[in-house]
Amino acid sequence: MASDGARKQFWKRSNSKVPGSIRLVYGAQHPPFDPLLHGTLPKSTPKLPPTPVKAKRGSTFQEFESNTSDAWDAGEDDDELLAMAAESLNTEVVMETAHRVLRNHSRQQARPAPQEPPAAEQEPKPAAELPALPGADLRLVKSASESHTSCPADSASDAIPLQRSQSLPHSATVASDASAPGGPALSEREASRLDKFRQLLAGPNTDLEELRKLSWSGIPKPVRPITWKLLSGYLPANVDRRPATLQRKQKEYFAFVEHYYDSRKEEAYQDTYRQIHIDIPRMSPEALILQPKVTEIFERILFIWAIRHPASGYVQGINDLVTPFFVVFICEHIEAEDVAAVDVSRVPAEVLRDIEADTYWCMSKLLDGIQDNYTFAQPGIQTKVKMLEELVSRIDEQVHQHLDQHEVQYLQFAFRWMNNLLMREVPLRCTVRLWDTYQSEPEGFSRFHLYVCAAFLVRWRKEILEERDFQELLLFLQNLPTARWDDEDVSLLLAEAYRLKFAFADAPNHYKK
Repeated sequence: MASDGARKQFWKRSNSKVPGSIRLVYGAQHPPFDPLLHGTLPKSTPKLPPTPVKAKRGSTFQEFESNTSDAWDAGEDDDELLAMAAESLNTEVVMETAHRVLRNHSRQQARPAPQEPPAAEQEPKPAAELPALPGADLRLVKSASESHTSCPADSASDAIPLQRSQSLPHSATVASDASAPGGPALSEREASRLDKFRQLLAGPNTDLEELRKLSWSGIPKPVRPITWKLLSGYLPANVDRRPATLQRKQKEYFAFVEHYYDSRKEEAYQDTYRQIHIDIPRMSPEALILQPKVTEIFERILFIWAIRHPASGYVQGINDLVTPFFVVFICEHIEAEDVAAVDVSRVPAEVLRDIEADTYWCMSKLLDGIQDNYTFAQPGIQTKVKMLEELVSRIDEQVHQHLDQHEVQYLQFAFRWMNNLLMREVPLRCTVRLWDTYQSEPEGFSRFHLYVCAAFLVRWRKEILEERDFQELLLFLQNLPTARWDDEDVSLLLAEAYRLKFAFADAPNHYKK
């Protein structure tokens, strides 16, 4: 039982601050609380002398502390963090307590807080680059493994313009990556980011840590091919060694083709080749994949990889992982807003050979980190789906219980999320943007992908809770309405995933109740 002095100090501390700028406060029992969806935040006013309030005798200090463990504490301006949050992770108790704290603070003010102007009159506020989102709260400590994603020193000049309406709607307006296929002309900020990439890549030895920091928020299209090759570990950081490395690896790949590809006709490998041949036409975008030259390239890549990795061999789902690399690398040699409309037969044969080899090696590097997803019984996926279930039960118990109540098992929808890395859930342009960040994160395609899937599921909480039937729930989760998604939606999803990682990655006990 805390002393009266401790109670008074707690009340003094919590009642002497102004609720203008909100700082997230949470303990081991609760995930971060996002107040974006629960009313307008008044602007800060000068602090007044604290007015001590006597604690009521009707409840104990422990009960009060339990009910206010996520109460908002005024501090420095954290709008940068708040504006990026995509979805709320609230509970009814926290929300009710938060509003009560705000009302109590308001009564202590001698002067009313100035009224917030309409959204149309507000100036957009700069926000830090996405990797630094959790870093806004200095009370949280990141592990050494996450330190590379902290905001670079020049992030202020690279800020993403955000704008919030007076009612703080569900999503903020984030500048999209104009370098994406079909994007608008480069803005001043985007041109500045592209220049930073080019300066970093032009040095004699590329600083890969700085490249990861810069790439987290998206990679401009002109430098995406070389950046992906560097981040995947395919190319060395030393500029002088790159031409020889490319030549050697491309020669090595086609030596594999010459040695192994004819064995597809042998009885031992016919089933593998037949399955690859069946799966490729099912891939998207069909207009690109079904072109004969592209089909042949994909068949060779997948068959050679399967032969050289007998522990797993070919498994459905691996075929989808070829597409992003192939699309990014071919866009280096063509000018087209829609890559699906490209006539690959017009691309020189030597260029296609180089693209094929580069795609094979980069895909191999990716699969090296998640190969247990595709070995017998796919234990990696089984483990990740179980971890996803436990994580969602912590961050949104209502959604978790709703799925459980209607007997929807996570394996029934999340298996594909892990097996195909969400490629069947979002458009290809969004997958490319997603992979920019995955390649910037340590264990991005395995560990960070778990948090992306959790944020992705909670993103649809309203629609999920509205469904009251097993069949309708499962159909919705297997056919999520993401056809119109763009870079803005992916950026918000990644910001939410980073926030979850920041809260849970160094606290494994948070997974379990």
